[in-house]
Amino acid sequence: MPGAPGAVVVGTGFGTRVHVPALRAAGFTVTALVGRDLERTLRRAERLDVPNALVDLDEALHLPGVEAVTIATPPHTHAELAIAVARAGRHVLCEKPFAMDAREAEAMLAAAESAGVTHLVGHEFRWATERATIGRAISDGRIGEPRFASLVQYVPLVADPAARTPEWWFDPSAGGGWLGASGSHVVDQIRVWLGEFTEVSARLSITAAREGVADDSFTVRFRLRGDVEGVLQQTASAWGPLAGLTRVAGSHGTVWIDGTEPWLADRGAPPYPTRSQYRRSPTASRACGCSTRSVRRVRPTGRPSSCDPSPEWLPGRAVVVAVGVPRERLASRRTQPSGRAAERHDGLRRDVRGQIEQRAQLVGERGRQRRERRAQPERVRCE
Repeated sequence: MPGAPGAVVVGTGFGTRVHVPALRAAGFTVTALVGRDLERTLRRAERLDVPNALVDLDEALHLPGVEAVTIATPPHTHAELAIAVARAGRHVLCEKPFAMDAREAEAMLAAAESAGVTHLVGHEFRWATERATIGRAISDGRIGEPRFASLVQYVPLVADPAARTPEWWFDPSAGGGWLGASGSHVVDQIRVWLGEFTEVSARLSITAAREGVADDSFTVRFRLRGDVEGVLQQTASAWGPLAGLTRVAGSHGTVWIDGTEPWLADRGAPPYPTRSQYRRSPTASRACGCSTRSVRRVRPTGRPSSCDPSPEWLPGRAVVVAVGVPRERLASRRTQPSGRAAERHDGLRRDVRGQIEQRAQLVGERGRQRRERRAQPERVRCE
């Protein structure tokens, strides 16, 4: 793409599956792919139509037009790579687990700040719609003062010891372990939603039938600034379906995630709302988000909020924010419908809005009828 900023992806696994398409979706030209095995790197670069396949990061950094580098390699390699990128004056996005220890992390941060480059850890789940919506609800004071949080998850990903995983996942010397692989995302989620940690008590453990490997489970008891009490607990080795609890209770309400849907309960809600009560709420089907119910789904909006990690939530946009590319470059490429196309677009929006309103009215009418039936005295049959 002429005029697009150039980017280098280091890593031929997650980097090729996720970083390459994300960078392109955000408006970058992926100039090079860097890996350890030249033959494999060549194959994957050819498959993805990346012009340069290299095993030398320094060579990639000197390619013309390269402004940013993303790092998706095993954790024990991150520090050396990220520091080299920063010293070369390139913006850097580094995957998590970020570093092997605090000393490495501090050195990476110091190198990026000294070079004056934009630097970001790859916590892409910040931009998941349900998480960003919950964060906005908390930031907007919808639950009052946050007081209590639980984030628990049972994941079947590696319950079977024979499950295929990246080599480093269960290698402690390479930075493996479920706390780094998944817990880092949840720690970031808590910090974005609720603030910084002040007290932590934690334990790593192994749930699956493995021995002598890094953790596949963890339990964390924590307190945050503002006296928020919470529990963070996960295992990647739970047989059975995925299950979990993500819920934050505050002085005036509670927010939680049900599947991928964000929900809010505030003052006036029944003590124990059932799934049917909030599933059938007219608000769950209403596009405007207005509600007189106490239990309702929280709808995402486009307006900025102090809890948002970036001004926009689109997954690929995280990369744009990370490397500091002027949004005008991308905005100039967008096209808006005009003429008849605009009329059709507006007409479609009106039709959809009308269908939603009709559906909301129907659901509301059915709910009113059910309430009237329940209010009628029970008829006793005489045998």
